[in-house]
Parts: sequence; structure tokens; C-alpha cells
Amino acid sequence: MEDKEMLSRKREKAIVLTSSIGIGGNALLVAFKVFVGILAGSISIIVDAVNNLTDALSSLLTIIGAKLSNKKPDKKHPFGYGRVEYLSAMMIAVLILLAGGTAIVESVKSIIAYFQEGEMASYDLTAFLIIAAAIAVKITLGLFFKIRGKQVKSEALSNSGTDALMDSVLSLSTLIGALIGKYANVYVEGYLGCAIGCFILYSGFKALKESLSSIIGERVDKDTVDGLKKLILSHKEVKGVYDLILNSYGVDRVIASAHMELDDNMTAKEIHKLTRTIQAEAYKKYRFLLTLGIYASNESCPKAKAIKEDLAKLVYAEPHIIQMHGYYLDEETSTVTFDVIFSYEEKDPASKIKAITAKLKEKYPEINFFAVLDRDFSEEQE
Repeated sequence: MEDKEMLSRKREKAIVLTSSIGIGGNALLVAFKVFVGILAGSISIIVDAVNNLTDALSSLLTIIGAKLSNKKPDKKHPFGYGRVEYLSAMMIAVLILLAGGTAIVESVKSIIAYFQEGEMASYDLTAFLIIAAAIAVKITLGLFFKIRGKQVKSEALSNSGTDALMDSVLSLSTLIGALIGKYANVYVEGYLGCAIGCFILYSGFKALKESLSSIIGERVDKDTVDGLKKLILSHKEVKGVYDLILNSYGVDRVIASAHMELDDNMTAKEIHKLTRTIQAEAYKKYRFLLTLGIYASNESCPKAKAIKEDLAKLVYAEPHIIQMHGYYLDEETSTVTFDVIFSYEEKDPASKIKAITAKLKEKYPEINFFAVLDRDFSEEQE
């Protein structure tokens, strides 16, 4: 099995190679489109060329992001630099927004100039062939980027692939506009340029939203959460898995933590062996660094079991309570502690907890109840 550092290097190499091909392809497209756009006097082709230029710069930023994110952890950044990829994605989004704004401004200028001077772009067969070839190149690059992005789990490459495929649609609209202008003698250049600019702005805002969401921190996909829980529960000693938290510090750089409910009578030696085994399995399957905490099942005491059953009835009668866990009766201090997870729809969880503990206090006046308002970090809520 390849170690994590080797896989990271291979992933970086694949991203750099793919992005370099994208830079080369887009640079050629920029040169051809600017040449044709100037000869034909077509603002939409020049705007399309500007979009290709941002694609090339995006690929360059993807390379820089991949290189920096692979830096080894140090004293100041012990979790590594994996999140730099999210920052580079945000910079790409800003770049796209600037390109979209520029496209709209230039297109509006072209529309004004048309109404003032009445001139339209002029195309020949060579220009049409070059535009058609550019469309084919963008489709090829788009499919290539998406396939490689999926292979190396790079959201940046996959997004670049989607962007390239969308660019091919935009280039197709430019070709259609050129044909309409030449054979129907109808001006559509500036309007197409505005449409292209608006589409670029939409793509930029979407990319910015996605990159900011990654930086803020997103919920891990349900399949991964369910798979990790299933792995932990596959050990017969584990009676429940709670408080699962997965913090992402880049692709394949996840630090996870969870609590396991275990039998009261397990020894420290048995718990140590169990946690080490589960941690090794989690790393082998998911490459997660997993830390495990312990909850005692508290089932050996009849009174604790009876109180827990009464508590569960009250808790799960509430519509917005997702889960109760971490229950424990400390007989020495006559204190019951438990954690409760409310859905995000609940507006006043503290009042609900107060009402539940008040009812329990009526039945068990000698017991002090202490509830922890926990938060759901991993389960998808309906």
C-alpha cells in the first residue's frame, strides 16, 4: 500500500501535468481568437478570447495551489497546507468575475459604436474554420479535465473541465452570431458579448460560492459518514457511535473524532487494543486520522437503566430531538449527565431541556440532571 506522502506527490504531478496542458491549449486559443477577432472586427470573439485567457490563468493558479498545498506541516501550521487549494479556487473565482465584468463593458461599448457608426464585423471562411476548431479544442480539454479531476479527486480540475465545456457552448454562440451577421446582415455581436459576459459572471459567482463554502467548512457526504460508523460498529464491543466530527484540511487530509459506547467493565488494556485496531482500519480504508473517546454504557446499574428509559421516552417524544447519548449516572454525587442533539429547526432547545429535566426531577427528586446541548456535525437532517 502506498503511503500518504507518495499518493500526495502523484496527485500533485497529475494536477500539474493536466493544468499545463490546459495552459498550452488555452494560450493557443487566445492567440488565434485575438487574431481572428481583430481581423474581423468582432468584439464577441475577442471577449471569448479573454475568457480563454482567464482559463489559462486559472490553470496556473491550480498548479500553484497544488504545489503549495503539498508543503509539509510545520510548527506554525501543524495541519499542513491542504486548504491552500480552496484559496486558489477562490482567487480563480474572482478572476472569472473580473473577466465577466470586462466582457460586458466591452460589449456595451460595441453596441453603442454600432448604433453610432453602423459597422458590423466581417468574417471569411478561415475565421469560421478557426472558431469551429476552437470549439473542438475546448470540448476535448473539458472532457480531459473532468476525467482527470475525478481520477485525482481534484475539484479544481473538475470545475475547470465544466468551465471548458461551457466555454465551448459560448464559442458556438459566437460562431452562430458570426454566421447571422455575415449571411443575414443582422447585428448580434455586442448582444452575444453581453450574454457571454453574464454567463461568465454567473460561473464566477457560483465558483466563489463553492470555494467559500469549502473554506467555511461543509458537512461530509453521508456515504462516508455511514461507512465510518459501520466500520466502528463492526466490532462487537461497540454498542454505539456518537459525536462523529470530520475536519478536512485538504484532499485526503481529514482528522476525525468520535465517541464509542462500551461496556462498563472493559479494562483500559482492552479499550486500548480496540481503539488502536479501529484507528488502523479507518486509516487504511479512508486515510483518516481518527481519535476515539469513550462513553460507558451504564447498564450494570438497575437504577441507572430505569432512569435512562424514562429519560429516553421524554426525549424522543420531542419532534426536533435527533439523538440522545452519553448518558451516565454518577451514584456518588447522584448526578445524571446526558447529551442531546436538536435539529437546526428547533428555536429554543434550552427551554425544551428544562421541561424534560423538570419532569424527571418530579419522579427522581434525589437526582440532579445535567444536559449538554450537543450539535450534529455529521448526520444529514431532514
